[in-house]
Amino acid sequence: MCEEKSNEITSVPRLLDKVDVSGCIVTADAMSFQKAIIDKIRGKGGDFLIELKANQRTLRYGIEDNVELAEPVDVYSEGPFLEHGRIETRVCRIFRGNDLITDREKWNGDLTVIEIRTATERKSDGQKSSERRFYVSSFYGSARRLSTIARMHWAIESMHWDLDRNLRQDFIRRKSARSARNLDTIQRMVLAILSIWKGKRKKRSDKAKGTAELIRGLSSDFTVMMHMLAQK
Repeated sequence: MCEEKSNEITSVPRLLDKVDVSGCIVTADAMSFQKAIIDKIRGKGGDFLIELKANQRTLRYGIEDNVELAEPVDVYSEGPFLEHGRIETRVCRIFRGNDLITDREKWNGDLTVIEIRTATERKSDGQKSSERRFYVSSFYGSARRLSTIARMHWAIESMHWDLDRNLRQDFIRRKSARSARNLDTIQRMVLAILSIWKGKRKKRSDKAKGTAELIRGLSSDFTVMMHMLAQK
C-alpha cells in the first residue's frame, strides 16, 4: 500500500528495504524502471527484469531504433499453440546492452535487452494482431529462460487486470486501510474461485464466456455485499 500523496515510485524502494532479494530476480511493471529502484535491487544482491515503456522515453526509443540493426545473441521461438481461445506464436530475442544503450553509465553498467514479439489469431473469427515488448534486465540468461521469466510476470499483470477491469477494484471507494485490505483479499478469493470454476465447466457455451461475463451473471446481492464491506 502507498502512503497518501505517494505512488509506486517512492513506495517500492521502501518495500525493497524490508525484503531479502539476494539471489532473486525481481520483476515489475514499467513504472518501476527508475535508477533508484534498480540500483537498490542490485545493491541488495538481486537481479531485475522490468518492462521498458515510454516513461523512459530516451532509453525506450533509442533501443527501439538501434535494435533494428543489431544482431541478437540468442533467439527462442515457441508456438503456434492454442491458449485462451487464441492461436499464438512468440519470439524472444536478446541483445547485449553495450550495443543498444547509449547512456550505460547512468543505468549502472552493461545490461541485457529483451525483445518479445507475439503474433495472435483469434480462433472464433480469425482476427489477427501483433505486439512488441521490450524489457531490460541485469540477468544474463538464455532467450528461453528470459522469455519464461517475462511470462511469469505476465501472469501477475493478468491477475491485476482482472481485479481492475472485471472486479472494478479501482472504482470501489474504501474509507480505511483495513477495509481496503479486506476487500482486496475477498476479491482475490473470488477471482481464484472463478478461475477454478471456469476450468471445470462442461458446456461449450459456458467455456466461451470470459471472467467479465461470469461476474455479470452473479447475483446483485454479491455486488451489494462488496460495497458494504468497503464501508467497514
